[in-house]
Amino acid sequence: MWAVVLGALSVATMPVAIAATRYSASYDLLHAGLAIPVGLALGFAAFALVRQARARDALTLGRAGGRGATRAARTLAILGICLASAAVVSLLVYVLLKSVE
Repeated sequence: MWAVVLGALSVATMPVAIAATRYSASYDLLHAGLAIPVGLALGFAAFALVRQARARDALTLGRAGGRGATRAARTLAILGICLASAAVVSLLVYVLLKSVE
């Protein structure tokens, strides 16, 4: 279950950081980039917990249950990692375009 929680937090990290820039006068959109390592760390932690859960399920020959939760957690972890990676790419493009000016 912790994998699902960490995966959901990973997915929510970047949108929350970006939305916070709308309501703060001192928090700029570039500052939302500070949430990228948090999103990546939560995504990879959730993915590690999914691997542990799958290994435990394999040891019990599928009687431990929770396959649906592990599938959801894996999907959320991958989505969170993808969102943070997309934010990295957008920051790199921004830096590249700023350096050309």
